[in-house]
Amino acid sequence: MNSNSTPSSQSHERSISTPNGWLMLLLLIAAGCGLGYRLYTLLNQHTPALGPFLLTVIAVIVTLVMTKGFFTLQPNEASVLLLFGKYCGTERTAGFHWTNPLYTRRLISLRTRNLNSERLKVNDKRGNPIEIGAVVVWRVRDTSQALFDVESYSDYVNIQSESAVRHLASSYSYDHGEDNETTLRNGGDEVSQALQVELQERLGKAGVEVQEARIAHLAYAPEIAQAMLRRQQAEAVIAARTKIVQGAVSMVEMALNELAEKNVVVLDDERRASMVSNLLVVLCGEGEVSPVINTGTLYH
Repeated sequence: MNSNSTPSSQSHERSISTPNGWLMLLLLIAAGCGLGYRLYTLLNQHTPALGPFLLTVIAVIVTLVMTKGFFTLQPNEASVLLLFGKYCGTERTAGFHWTNPLYTRRLISLRTRNLNSERLKVNDKRGNPIEIGAVVVWRVRDTSQALFDVESYSDYVNIQSESAVRHLASSYSYDHGEDNETTLRNGGDEVSQALQVELQERLGKAGVEVQEARIAHLAYAPEIAQAMLRRQQAEAVIAARTKIVQGAVSMVEMALNELAEKNVVVLDDERRASMVSNLLVVLCGEGEVSPVINTGTLYH
């Protein structure tokens, strides 16, 4: 074993069971009544004994100090107990409790929280500047790690979430990748799962459980948004034109086959090419076609 290695400082939560507060309250009330009556009888004596008097006063002080041990927990709350800086355990049971009054109690919420990150400006895998934001749903899983392994677990969640979102954005293209490549726009559940896994790896060190993580905002940066919009429009036009041409070619082929099968007209190669050209112009053109009446023969 390397003599220079240092042991892991990772903390682990330990459960602790504290006495029922109502039972201790009844006991302290009974003790207070008894001590009060004892003190009253000693004070009414002509020459009260100093020893019993001092013991009674000390007992009264101890009883008053013990009342400092009462505390309550709401559902999804925990109390971390420390004795002179030493971690003693965590009480998670909701209700009225009593514990050693010398314990330092630190209340911590176990409720689910939402983090709506700010819109970050980063570069995607292809170097395009984009804006991205995420929503992270998280809760404290290990109270000991949350309080003792990081300075402030709330700040830790905020900073590490921002770092994870930046890393995610640089690992994927915005919307144009290689064949079958996952992108930020079409990734959906896969991208969300990748973000959640990375967040859990980062935030697990602070005793935090990531329940869900999803991209809430995704857009090109303003300086290239117009150029990217024109590119998307051009791609949409190309895709539409491709469909139109494919349909037109199918219709021309069907028309030629029907004419040949029914012997409506016999066309040589030159006339066939002219007919195909005219049909494609009619079918692929954007405007309405004006018919031209040919008063001559078929070949003039």
